[in-house]
Amino acid sequence: MAPHTEQLTRPAVQLRGLTRSFEGRTVLDGIDLDLPAGQFTALLGHSGSGKSTLLRAIAGLDHKVAGSGRLTAPEKVSVVFQDSRLLPWRRVLDNVLLGLNGADAERKGRAALAEVGLEGRERAWPSELSGGEAQRAALARSLVREPELLLADEPFGALDALTRIRMHALLRELWTRHQPSVLLVTHDVDEAIVLADRVLVLDSGRVGLDLAIERDARARGEYRGRLLAALGVTEGVG
Repeated sequence: MAPHTEQLTRPAVQLRGLTRSFEGRTVLDGIDLDLPAGQFTALLGHSGSGKSTLLRAIAGLDHKVAGSGRLTAPEKVSVVFQDSRLLPWRRVLDNVLLGLNGADAERKGRAALAEVGLEGRERAWPSELSGGEAQRAALARSLVREPELLLADEPFGALDALTRIRMHALLRELWTRHQPSVLLVTHDVDEAIVLADRVLVLDSGRVGLDLAIERDARARGEYRGRLLAALGVTEGVG
C-alpha cells in the first residue's frame, strides 16, 4: 500500500540551506530537501559524504547545524542504527519498553515484538539473540513509539546476505502497515532500489541525484546503472 496522494503533498521533513562543517571541511553544503509524509526514501553516498551527518541532523542529534539553515521534522521520531544498541543487562521486552510508561506500555511492547517475529522472546537476554533477532528487537523498540518519522542508519550492514533479505521484506511490510516516513541510509545500491520509493545520492555536500523508484522489477537494471553512475562506479571494469 503506497501513501495516499494527499499524504505525499505535505512534507514530514523540510530542509532549507542546511550546512554542516567539521574542522573547516564542509560536509553538508546548503541542502534544500523535502521528505513527504509517508514516503520511503533511501540515501546513498560514498563514505564520508555526509549521509549519517544528515540523518543525525534530522533526528535532532547534531545541534551544530542550528543557525546554518532551517530544519523542520515531526515530534515523534525514532532512530535505528547498525548496532541494535540493546542494553545487555535488560531483557528484550524491557529494552523495547525503555523510556515508555503507562498501563498499556507492556501490551504495546509485546504486540510490537510479535509484529517483528519475536513473540515468545520477551524474557530473553540480548546475548541470546542472533544478529537478525537483535535488529528485529531494535525495530520493535522504534515502532512501539508509533513514530511519524523512522530514521535508519545502515541497520542491516552487519547482517549476512540471507538475513538481510529477510529484514528487507520485514521492513517493507512494517512500513506498508504503519506508514511512517522513512529515511534509510545505506551503502548498498540494490538495497536502496528494493526498499525505497525514492533514492537520493549525496555528492560534494549536496543532493546530486533524486530518483523516483517504481515497483517494476524490469526497471531495476536501469535504476542500478543510474545510481552507480552517480556514485562514480562503472560496472564491468576489473
